[in-house]
Amino acid sequence: MANLVVEIHVPLHEVETLPEGAYAFPWIDEIDEFLFEMEEQGQAEIFDDSEEFGDLYVFFITGADEETLLRVASRAVTLDQVPHGAFAMVTDDEAGEFGLGRRVDLPSP
Repeated sequence: MANLVVEIHVPLHEVETLPEGAYAFPWIDEIDEFLFEMEEQGQAEIFDDSEEFGDLYVFFITGADEETLLRVASRAVTLDQVPHGAFAMVTDDEAGEFGLGRRVDLPSP
């Protein structure tokens, strides 16, 4: 039986207000850390390593019901400096590629 997976798709935009030479996507690390904390608290599990996918950056969570995973995804994309326009894809671990499933818009910070 397939396991529920929520993909968190975030537009891959640089943060413009950083000092010269700073990492342009600090929000990637912030979301990764947040999801790790959610895993430690037992609210969700990190399904796979986050990665770049075209003009998006994708994070993967599983281990809970859809409502809980979407709530975790919503909280993740409202962290500081996360670009607007994030969305989730509700899918499963048997999907052949990213972006398959039902799209759910997530709140903007």
